Amino acid sequence: MKTLRNLSVAALAVLLIGCGQEHKKSVTPALAPVKAGLVTVEATNAPRPIELQGVVMPEQETFLSSRAMGPVVKVLASAGDRVRKGDLLLDIQQDLSHGQLAQAQGAQAQAQAALSLAQRNFERFQKLHEKASCSELELDMARMQFEQAQGAVAQAQGAVAAAGSVADESAVRAPFDAVVVERMVNLGDLCAPGRPLLRLQSQSGRRLVLAVREADAPHVRVGMALPVTLDSRPDLGVIQGRVVEIVPAADTATHTLSVRVELASSQVMSGLSGKAVLPGAARQSLLVPAAAILQTGGLSLAVVVDAQGLARTRAVTVGATQGERLEVLSGLNVGDRLVSPLRAPITDGTPIQAN
Repeated sequence: MKTLRNLSVAALAVLLIGCGQEHKKSVTPALAPVKAGLVTVEATNAPRPIELQGVVMPEQETFLSSRAMGPVVKVLASAGDRVRKGDLLLDIQQDLSHGQLAQAQGAQAQAQAALSLAQRNFERFQKLHEKASCSELELDMARMQFEQAQGAVAQAQGAVAAAGSVADESAVRAPFDAVVVERMVNLGDLCAPGRPLLRLQSQSGRRLVLAVREADAPHVRVGMALPVTLDSRPDLGVIQGRVVEIVPAADTATHTLSVRVELASSQVMSGLSGKAVLPGAARQSLLVPAAAILQTGGLSLAVVVDAQGLARTRAVTVGATQGERLEVLSGLNVGDRLVSPLRAPITDGTPIQAN
C-alpha cells in the first residue's frame, strides 16, 4: 500500500509539471518580425593604419642673445609682434662696447707705428749688410723685429674686428621674418653675453614632429604624403602633410624616431598636438559599415542573422575606422549577415526580414 501511495504522488507531480509547462508555452508571445537592411561581413587585404602623435613646431625658431654688455635702453618688440628681417627689436647701451672698440683701435694704431719703425730699421740693416757694415746676426735681429711688428698689427686688426662686431650687437635685430613669441627682458634690465633676450618663430612654415616606433619606421619615407588632424582645431579638417625629414637615430629612452611632416596650412599655431595616419603593412581584416555596430553601455554590439533568419546579438571588438567602415577584430566571421543600420538592440530570436 505504501508503494502504491508513493507512485500515485509521483505521477501526480509529473502531471502537474507537465500541465505547468504546457500552460507556460501557451502564454509566451511570439516575437514580431523586424524588417531591416542586411550587409555581409567581408575580408579585405588593406594596409593597417598606424596613428602617430605629434606636436606642431615652426620651421625656424631662435633665442636671440647678444655679446654686448649693458642695460637695455630701448624696447621695440613685444610678444605677438610680427617683425621683418633686419628690424630693430632691442637697443643695449653702447658705452662699454664702444669703449672696448676704442681700446682695440688704439692698440692697432700703436702696432701700426711699431711696424713702420721696424720696417725702416730692417731696410737700413739690409743696406748696411750689402756693404758688409753689419753682421748677419744684426740683420736677423732686425728682420725678427719687423716680422713681430707685422704679427702685432694683424693681432690688433683682429681685436678691432671682434670689438666692432660686439658693438654692432648692441642693436638686436630680427634675423628673419618672424613672430615674437616671448620677451625675456624689460627696459633697464642688464644684458650679459649668452643671456636669452627674445624668442622668435618664423611666420610661415609649420611642421608636425612625430614620434615613430622602431617597428613602424620602415613604413615611413621622405616625400610621402600623410593626412594630419589637429586635436584642438577640428574646424580645419584633414590637413595634407608631407614627410620632409627623418632623424636617422632612435631615442634610447623611448625607442622612437623623430619624423618631421611639413603642413600645407601655415596658419597654425606652434605647440598644438596633432595626429597623422601612416599606412602600415597590408593584412587581412574584416570590414563592416560603421552603421552596423551599436555602441551602448561601453560595448560594441552587432546583430547577426542566422541560417533560420533569426537575430543573434554578438559583442564585437572594433579597430580603426576606414572611411565609413570599421575594422572588426573579433566577434564576427567572414560571410556573417548583419543588420545595418542598427539603431537599437534587437531581441535574440526575432525573425529578420530583409528590406
